[in-house]
Amino acid sequence: MSLDSVKRFDRIVAILVQLQSKRIVKAQELADRFQVSLRTIYRDVRTLEASGVPIVSEAGVGYSIMEGYRLPPVMFTREEAGSFVAAEKFMQKFVDKSLGSHHESAMYKVKSVLRGREKDWISALESQIMVDPSQELFNKNLPNALEILFESVAEKKQVFLKYHALNSETPSERYIEPVGLFHENGFWYVLGYCHIRNDYRQFRTDRMLLINRTQLPFTMEHGTIDEHRQKNEAVQKTKVIILVDKSVARYINSGRKHYGFVSETVKGHYVEMTFMTTDLENGFPRWYLMFCDYAKIIEPETLKHRIKDILKKAESSL
Repeated sequence: MSLDSVKRFDRIVAILVQLQSKRIVKAQELADRFQVSLRTIYRDVRTLEASGVPIVSEAGVGYSIMEGYRLPPVMFTREEAGSFVAAEKFMQKFVDKSLGSHHESAMYKVKSVLRGREKDWISALESQIMVDPSQELFNKNLPNALEILFESVAEKKQVFLKYHALNSETPSERYIEPVGLFHENGFWYVLGYCHIRNDYRQFRTDRMLLINRTQLPFTMEHGTIDEHRQKNEAVQKTKVIILVDKSVARYINSGRKHYGFVSETVKGHYVEMTFMTTDLENGFPRWYLMFCDYAKIIEPETLKHRIKDILKKAESSL
């Protein structure tokens, strides 16, 4: 069998697995994953149909496998089995207790279909890998926050939230329509439509004091979280250029993306960094103050004035 034939066989098997993983799979989705043309995908799907797999196709919608059809589980490679260990460790630390227990249950089912040597591979790794997040991601009194939010997004039902915002002295109560969740800069965030503000807001999971399911349906279609995030990125931004001493530049690499980092250029003993920031009032200036004695602001002048104002207030309070 030629190498091309082996690659095609592996791709066809992988397509079958993907078709069983979702209710509907688009041809373009398959083409993007395997980096082949749509024509190749159409041919591979016809091959599956000819082998007896009952595939239902609808123009403009995608492919699906007839309800009730299932093949025995496909065996995992050693590398795939090893990836489960990392996934399980992250799930134990980066999700709440309820979702973590669901994943643990699912992992037992996955491990049950592994071959003996893959089980040994996982056992050898499990006690040697540790994940330790740098901060608390959830309120310990809310062990099922993510589970409720996942349900809300999937079933399009509002949730009741008691939330303590960073800039508020007292918690607030509100009904929100969660659009989606994302993990950024070490925290989980929920993007949702807030019925108090009549607008979209972000909520950090560790600041939630209470979350309850409701039977209230969503009042509108919200689109995808990617669409909302792209809109946020398109808001007015200010260009910032700073010079940072090489000796400290590497220590701020992990946090700079959050403040709109764009690029950097080495200039002698300094690193010139360019940012496009949306918060020249508090966010960027207060981050800059962490290393300001090793840096210089090139532009804009408004940032220099803002830094001076903060330092004056700090000096007056001493």
